[in-house]
Amino acid sequence: MNRTRMHGPAAPGLARRVALAAVAAALALGLAGACGGTGEGDGDGAGASASPTARASSPPPSAGSPSSPGASSPAAASGSDGRPAPGLTGIGASDGRVLGQGELDRAVLADGDVTGFRVGPMDGPPPGGESADTSRCEPLTAVINGRPEPRAKAVAYRQIVGARDGTPAVSEFLTAHGTQDATSLVNRLRAAVENCADGFTASGGDGPSTYQGVKRLTAADAGDDTLAYQVTGDFEGTPVPLVFQVLRVGGTVATFYTADFEGTATPGMPAALLTAQAAKLR
Repeated sequence: MNRTRMHGPAAPGLARRVALAAVAAALALGLAGACGGTGEGDGDGAGASASPTARASSPPPSAGSPSSPGASSPAAASGSDGRPAPGLTGIGASDGRVLGQGELDRAVLADGDVTGFRVGPMDGPPPGGESADTSRCEPLTAVINGRPEPRAKAVAYRQIVGARDGTPAVSEFLTAHGTQDATSLVNRLRAAVENCADGFTASGGDGPSTYQGVKRLTAADAGDDTLAYQVTGDFEGTPVPLVFQVLRVGGTVATFYTADFEGTATPGMPAALLTAQAAKLR
C-alpha cells in the first residue's frame, strides 16, 4: 500500500497513534524514540541536515519568561502565535556571506526567543532519503529529506513546541549557502510547487511514497524572500497535510515544517517564529 514517509518534527512515525503522541510530547515532526544532540554538521549530507526525516530529541525545557501572489490558504496563523522577544540581535547575514557553523548556531532560534514556545535541539536525518520520480519535483523531496538543494555549507536543527500543551509542533533547519545558492534554493522550490500541483510519487528510504497534491500558501512577511506551501501526504489512504515555510535572509535559509495528524485542515505556522528568526539573521 502507498504510504508517505513522515520525517522530522512534522512526522513522529508512521502510525497515527504514535504521531499524535509525539505531537503532544514534543514535536509532531520528530520520529519516536528520540535521542539528544544538536544534529548539526557540515551540510554535505553526512548526517548533517535534520529535516522531516529527523529524529526529535527529548522535549525541550520550558522557555523563560509579504503575501505571495497566487497563494492559497494561509500558513501564517496559529492558535498560539507567541511574540518575538524584544532585543533579538542579528548575526549580520543580510550581507549574503556564507555563515560558518558557529555563526549559524548563534543565529538559529533558541529557548526564550519567542514567548509561548520552547526550543530544543533536533538530530539530523539518517543517511539516504527519497527521490521524486520526476525531476521537476525533486526540490520538494530534498526538503522533505532535510537536505535542501543546493546543499548547505553548514546546518543547524531545532524542534519548537508550544509551551502550554506541546502544540503547535514545528521543526526548523537553518542552512548556510551564500546569496546565489540560497536564492536558487527558494526559486527552485517555488517552481516545483507550481509544477507538482497535481501530486507526485517518490521512491527510496522506507519504500514508495505518494503525495496527493502541492499548493502555494500565503507566506509570512519576513526576511528577503519567503515561500509557504503545503504537500499533502498519503498515509494508507488518509491525507496528511504537511506545511513548509521557507525564509531567506541574504545567503541563509530557514525552513520550518509542521503537520496535521488529526484532520485534513492546513495546519497553522506561527508567524512569530519567522519574524524572530529573521531578526536573529539580519
